[in-house]
Amino acid sequence: MKVRLPLIIRKNIVFCINIDWEDPMAKIGSFEFSLRELGGSLGDLGTLLPLAVGYITVCGIDPAGMLVFMGLANILTGIIYRLPMPIEPMKVLAVMAIAQAWTPDKVFMSAFAMGVTWLILGFSGAITWIASRTPQAVIRGIQLSLGLLLAMQGFRMIDGAWILAGLSILLILVLRDNRFAPASLVLVLGGVLLMAFRGDLSQIQSVTFTLPPLHPLRLELFWPSMRDGGFSQIPLTATNAVIATSALISRYWPDRSVSARHLSINMGVMNLLGPFIGGIPLCHGAGGLAGQYYYGARTGGANVIEGFLEILLGIFFAGHIATIFRSFPMAIVGAMMIMVGVEMAKFTRSVRGPGEWSVVAVTVGFSLYLNMAAGFAAGLAAAWIIAGHGKTGN
Repeated sequence: MKVRLPLIIRKNIVFCINIDWEDPMAKIGSFEFSLRELGGSLGDLGTLLPLAVGYITVCGIDPAGMLVFMGLANILTGIIYRLPMPIEPMKVLAVMAIAQAWTPDKVFMSAFAMGVTWLILGFSGAITWIASRTPQAVIRGIQLSLGLLLAMQGFRMIDGAWILAGLSILLILVLRDNRFAPASLVLVLGGVLLMAFRGDLSQIQSVTFTLPPLHPLRLELFWPSMRDGGFSQIPLTATNAVIATSALISRYWPDRSVSARHLSINMGVMNLLGPFIGGIPLCHGAGGLAGQYYYGARTGGANVIEGFLEILLGIFFAGHIATIFRSFPMAIVGAMMIMVGVEMAKFTRSVRGPGEWSVVAVTVGFSLYLNMAAGFAAGLAAAWIIAGHGKTGN
């Protein structure tokens, strides 16, 4: 049975909430709020959990500010684009910050520096120029590289817990398309129950209300943050968070494309504002998008749901969030990442001919051996060489 409920936002402005009691879903305009969207919002846990723990425990980042701003960014991005749009930590900066034990001030300035960088690249049109000259074979190579890297990281997360991982993969295969019991939601709830059974939740004895404090920025840390991680982050963000993400959106929603320029500006704005309340460097990501889509996200409702969950965790569980994240069974997260990696690899089905496959192979080889930026550059070089050879041969 379907019911339409009017929702009056302002005088003379009425939206209808459509509720289908036979299918647990509520719709407001193009936004869907359902168990499937909730499950999809959990599809990017593999990126968030380990990096968040490192930022909190090693760098001393306040969990309240980090999660509250990530939640706000998720909500606003979902509303603006009306699509599931992953918001995740910038990986190179996160790894460098954790490895070198950066101070919170340096982490915040690295986010601000990335905000300036991506606003410049977006408004100048530089990122559009780069994206327009990137061959599809290079993009497919980047996507395959991401899939392999996700799967490899997933196997590392399993760390010997093969039975739990195997059961998780079986549940994913059985429940992936189930609207009443989405696979990722079942796995996350199962992980929480396992934590409770092991006594990992016994330390959480109180819920406290915490608002993120305001942070002044130390501009003298602009150059050190760029030198120690920012410059290395730029090519990875350009390939994964901008070019590959834009291509993946066009693949999933052919009539709802989002340009590289818009993605760049969106990242610029959120990184420019986030540090003032304790936000870490954030970006989009093709792997995160594939994960959210694979586990059921289809509308901006997934972002809104995830955003509210992150805000609630930041405000009420800031003192315990590191324990919660650290104690969650990583074998479950690893299994989820492996399946997303397999999904990413499927995009190579559109690759045609030995020339395109050669470009993909070069891109993947350099990406895995060195890094994604090297893979992108090598793939471009291979594509230009092959194209030039073809013209010469003619």
